[in-house]
Amino acid sequence: MSIDGVSGRTSYLGSSLINIKNQLDTLTEQLSSGKKTTTYAGLGIDAGTATGLRAQISTLASYADTGTLINTRINVANLSLQGMSDSASTVKAAAAGTTLTLDNTGKTAGQTTAMASFTQMVALLNTNAGGRYLFSGRATDTPATEPADVMLNGSGTRAGLTQLIDERAQADGTTGLGRTVISSPTPTSVTIGEDAAGSPFGLKLSAVTTTDANATVTGPASPAPGDPLEMSVDLGATNPSDGDKFTFTFTLPDGTSEKIELTASSSTPLPAGSFAIGADSTETAANLNSALNTAVGTLANTALVAASAITASDNFFSSSPPQRVDTSTNPPVALRDGTQTDTVFWYTGESGSDPARGTAVAGIDQSISVQYGARANEDAFFTALKNIAVYAAVTTNASNPNANGQLTALDSRIVDNLAVHTGKQSIQDIQADFAGAQTAIATTKDRQTQTGSIAQSMLDSIQGINDNEVATKIMALQTSLQASYQTTASLYQLSLLKYLPAP
Repeated sequence: MSIDGVSGRTSYLGSSLINIKNQLDTLTEQLSSGKKTTTYAGLGIDAGTATGLRAQISTLASYADTGTLINTRINVANLSLQGMSDSASTVKAAAAGTTLTLDNTGKTAGQTTAMASFTQMVALLNTNAGGRYLFSGRATDTPATEPADVMLNGSGTRAGLTQLIDERAQADGTTGLGRTVISSPTPTSVTIGEDAAGSPFGLKLSAVTTTDANATVTGPASPAPGDPLEMSVDLGATNPSDGDKFTFTFTLPDGTSEKIELTASSSTPLPAGSFAIGADSTETAANLNSALNTAVGTLANTALVAASAITASDNFFSSSPPQRVDTSTNPPVALRDGTQTDTVFWYTGESGSDPARGTAVAGIDQSISVQYGARANEDAFFTALKNIAVYAAVTTNASNPNANGQLTALDSRIVDNLAVHTGKQSIQDIQADFAGAQTAIATTKDRQTQTGSIAQSMLDSIQGINDNEVATKIMALQTSLQASYQTTASLYQLSLLKYLPAP
């Protein structure tokens, strides 16, 4: 036997050992990682499929992260919305149940509650989640509103709501008759007219009616083109009978209507809301004139005061730019636009004509997006703001004999304005929009979870291993390697003397 043969066998065994060792290393790595290979090349023809599955899983994970983030923002926004709804309900209840007792600031307990609620609502509208203002539309880096104190009291040269309320009160009349003029053109007639044509201030004539078949009522109408409206009652030559009613209807600046009903009476003392039937229609007309003056004066100093404040708040919050009294004429006859230098612009977020929800859009799936934007100047928000703010801002002089009437008129308007009205956006409507977005997120996430699980199972089947099968192979290779080691060792223990002939 040639020695070369020994060398050849040992060389072959060495290569075999290396091969077994490499296989063993590969299998050991597979068992440790749970994968067939750490490279796509090692997957062979399945590499493309694995790449696609990995991309799909990664995309689904990204959508899931987006959904979680948006859901968190909506949850924070919903907490703010609920707080705002609670604030509005609290003020509504306070206005409905408050006493008319005034504190040293000229406010009722209900108005004090409104001040706290207004401050709270402004803070909620300026909610910031993760550096993002939630009610500023697209201007997520900007607070939604001016601070509560600035809105009410102004800042520097910029007038706030309180000043605009005072201006409006002055514009609605300082004579006590709400910008109306009452006269007797003839001995048997009484006429009431507005003091200026087209003015938005004061009491506006709406209608006049009577149950007196002998009296004549006219108007409201302009005596001549361009003249202010007038309406009148002419008793004629015949006195009204006991119980005959004369009703004057007025429209107030806030759009509400008020009626003054005066009843002819021969009773002594006169019942409330009556005028005395005189010796003739001339004397009776004078009594009607006097009674109308008193009644209009009461209306102007009660309901008109409340309606004027409500309207000033509406002009401040609902208009952009805010509207205020044009004091260039005396008396004022028009509104003007406030400017950035002389009036507080309460909303500081992004404005636009597009729907507010569309100011924040996120894709949560390949073909599904959710909208979750909001603007503090949406109807639901400024409706609550303007009513809570005016309730908090108005002060009443306790020495004014009409104080209770002013507060009663204000309270009733606040209660009605803060109620939910069909056809008008409410905070609950916005909550419903957000709930719809969250439902879409949850539904999409469930579907994505199922899709991701299927994709992961497919990927595992391509690149995964059978642990038992790999372990069995490892044991077999270890056995084979051990045997090869022993064979190799035996060969290397061979000596040349074993191959030399005996002497």
